[in-house]
Amino acid sequence: MSHKKASKARKTLLFVGTILLGFILFILPNLFFGITKINGGLSGINLFYIALFQVVSVSALISFSLKKRGWNWHHIGWRKPSINHIVLGIIAGSTWLVIQFYWLIPNTGGASRPDVIQMVSLMDNSIITMLSYLSLGIIGGGITEEIFNRGYFIRGMEDLFSNKKIGVVSAAIMSILFFVLGHLPYDLISTVDILVPTVIYTALFLATGSLVPSIVAHGLYNGIAIILVYLNYFQG
Repeated sequence: MSHKKASKARKTLLFVGTILLGFILFILPNLFFGITKINGGLSGINLFYIALFQVVSVSALISFSLKKRGWNWHHIGWRKPSINHIVLGIIAGSTWLVIQFYWLIPNTGGASRPDVIQMVSLMDNSIITMLSYLSLGIIGGGITEEIFNRGYFIRGMEDLFSNKKIGVVSAAIMSILFFVLGHLPYDLISTVDILVPTVIYTALFLATGSLVPSIVAHGLYNGIAIILVYLNYFQG
């Protein structure tokens, strides 16, 4: 095997291994609390612990992988926030939020939708629970998922291709599919619910080269969505 082929094989193995292990790290705390039911299971302060575990463990994994590649966090889009990127993220996240909560959800089941029922099941009237749930949506979802699914996945896979145009298109498509399938959609509506924002977040990342817009859009959507579900559908 030539040095070039060996190098590409190592890069591929590192990328695939990082993605698989990262996916495991995302689901591991959910399985732990869901199975053991320790401290109330998937509820209350445990939601914060899940978010904390995800951001620390996945960030450590990505740092290790980047170091092995001779990259730094800037390479995957971790940039200093700019006003333009923040505003772009706010506009994108808010637009999808309005479409989702003022048209799609009310016209596809409202309170009877499985995703709404699941969200409501994690809620109660305690401040601790709501803050913990918000941390899961913003830190575990908005920040950690964007770093992993957008920044690392796209830049890591793109680098495996000799043709960079083919690489970035292939990486973007695979990133979207991986994200959608990882959220386990159960019907057409749930697929649309996940697919549309995923395409938006990916487009923001590719257009700017920065994770800031997608993190802002994703985090804003998740955070406000939790609050809107609580206000509109929680009956506790």
